[in-house]
Amino acid sequence: MRKSVVIVEDDLKLQRHLLEILATASDVKCVGAFSSGEEAVEKIPSQNPDVVLMDVKLPGMSGIQCVAHLKKLNPKLQIIMVTVYNDSERIFMALKAGADGYLLKSDAPNQLLDAVRDVKTGGSPISSHIARKVVEHFHLSTLDQQANESLSPREEQVLALLASGFIYKEIADQLGIGVATVRTYVINICKKMHVRNRLEAVAKRRTDAP
Repeated sequence: MRKSVVIVEDDLKLQRHLLEILATASDVKCVGAFSSGEEAVEKIPSQNPDVVLMDVKLPGMSGIQCVAHLKKLNPKLQIIMVTVYNDSERIFMALKAGADGYLLKSDAPNQLLDAVRDVKTGGSPISSHIARKVVEHFHLSTLDQQANESLSPREEQVLALLASGFIYKEIADQLGIGVATVRTYVINICKKMHVRNRLEAVAKRRTDAP
């Protein structure tokens, strides 16, 4: 059975290019092409395609916002981002919104067709460059977690007091230690948390807090 695909792409030249790629496959058919997220949200639910190829940057509603809307309407809808953007922020925003895959427009045509087939069988097609970004993010998250876990109980106390707005002398008085010792603790905390100063340490602690 042929897999039905809808394209959401505002650049008409790129839209035609995607149509041409899909037309080369006997097991894939394009059933619609839209130039805006608003139009996609309005018409895609009634078409009920197997796969949606979604651009990130669209006029008005962004592709990422469109993904979130479509997934609310149909959580089983398979959506693959096809974009020029390879920065970590957009990648993880798209995946968080519900995207099932993330390809670059520079990828080879056969990768796009393979992705359409793969996503329908439970896969999550991602460009090798994007996969590298995901792996690097995972490694950094692991390092951050290990760094925070390695703080000693006293360092945790010092960091908590810093986060509460206490200055070095007030921390020293509360813990019954010297100001120089507090400074040493802060230096060690910054090293373990891979930050440059106490302000970054406090900001990171607040970001990492559940």
